[in-house]
Amino acid sequence: MRAFLAALLLASAIPALAQGGPPAEPGPFRTPDLAELTLLEPGIRLDVRYARSDNFLGVPVYREARAFLQRPAAEAVARVHRKLAAKGYGLMVFDGYRPWAVTKAFWDATPEDKKLFVANPARGSRHNRGCSVDLTLYDLATGMAVDMGAGYDEMSPRSYVTWEGGTKEQLDRRDLLRGAMEREGFFVYPWEWWHFDFKDWRDYPLLDLPFEKLGGAGAPPATKTP
Repeated sequence: MRAFLAALLLASAIPALAQGGPPAEPGPFRTPDLAELTLLEPGIRLDVRYARSDNFLGVPVYREARAFLQRPAAEAVARVHRKLAAKGYGLMVFDGYRPWAVTKAFWDATPEDKKLFVANPARGSRHNRGCSVDLTLYDLATGMAVDMGAGYDEMSPRSYVTWEGGTKEQLDRRDLLRGAMEREGFFVYPWEWWHFDFKDWRDYPLLDLPFEKLGGAGAPPATKTP
């Protein structure tokens, strides 16, 4: 039933949202340059659940399993991946740039008591700016994601950065990931151990371009608002 309702929501909401678009902002902004992570660093693995049905909505919201970030952020993530190899880990990415219409659909589908886990479309998401990435560690020896004590998009206190109920190994891996990301200019979202925002997110506009319009090179310039 949840999947059926989510499918109805997305089928009806996303086309209408594309007409309204993100909220206007004063700018000025940098020209967007969305780079595809796996083209910059092929060793980065993807687990883009929003292109499948095994996500919190129960239906796909992306047509393609791809991950983009503004180029400075994407290059920083690639550096994190390469540096983690010395510890036996690589990066597995769940999500990067997210069109604004998808953020709106997430907000509308999420119960009030869980809305701290989703962005308010009235303000837009840092994902919509191409400056947020959801990721975890994977074991280079096995290629498998490691246990971080809570799953991706788990809407519970176990996802909080302050959660201390995990094993030493789980908490150490969270600290390793957080430290590696912070050294490259990211900061963690307090309620989601997997969500990191790039330091320059304010410099980029909210975008609502689907992946299929990005190609392999990046996004076209966004229209600046007065």
